[in-house]
Amino acid sequence: MKLTAIYIYPIKSLAGISLQEATAETRGLEYDRRWMLTDAAGMFLTQREFPEMALLQPAIEKGHLVIQHRSKPLEPLSIPLDPASYGEPRTVTIWDDTCAALHVSEAADAWFRGALNAPCHLVYMPDNSVRPVSPDYALPGDMVSFADGYPFLIIGEPSMANLNSKLEKPLSIRRFRPNFVFSGNTPHEEDEWKSFSIGSVRFRGTKPCGRCQIPTIDQETAIQGKEPSATLAKYRRFGNKINFGMNVCLNGAPGVVRVGEEVVVEE
Repeated sequence: MKLTAIYIYPIKSLAGISLQEATAETRGLEYDRRWMLTDAAGMFLTQREFPEMALLQPAIEKGHLVIQHRSKPLEPLSIPLDPASYGEPRTVTIWDDTCAALHVSEAADAWFRGALNAPCHLVYMPDNSVRPVSPDYALPGDMVSFADGYPFLIIGEPSMANLNSKLEKPLSIRRFRPNFVFSGNTPHEEDEWKSFSIGSVRFRGTKPCGRCQIPTIDQETAIQGKEPSATLAKYRRFGNKINFGMNVCLNGAPGVVRVGEEVVVEE
């Protein structure tokens, strides 16, 4: 099996960036979900409330994170990757977690207000902000960025092909916002992985990913429908969850992973 795609999502719930290589760190891929939009109270915002976030496309260019709106005629927003120029510390909430963040800038807030027609604030998770992984699945030292709950998400191409075989109109795997995609052998084999490596970097499978409604949002148009959730509910429902993909933690030292590297299941 080989790694066939790598994606990062620098600002939580905005569009992703396809990469050929990335550094896997304890809390996730470098730059992945280190920024997040919140409301005035510090509560996180996602496509669940604002599907239009899918149309905001980030890119990493010359030491800056550059965001463009794919349909509105807005000037691109450029913010430094280095947080040295960011604003004051803030406390933010994501699901049941409260953690420290930095307010990026008033200018960034104003840009996102214009893009989403809603009041919001852009924040950043600095290195000294520690958000632990759920203690039900964590080992000592496990932490996560502003991702929903785990540092990485991996999905096999056979899982997506199996789903598409059941749909009237095939969908892109990007609907599920994975970090890693691999060329596997059988659908949902990743559900059983306890430990595996990509190249020289080792990872640990924690639990299958329970899906929300975000995969029903077309990431190109921000229009929401019933699929793929309606079809997945027929064969991937476990209790009150629809599972698709595997949540993953780092299982050793950080390192660089590259598209084309071997994916080896150890256990």
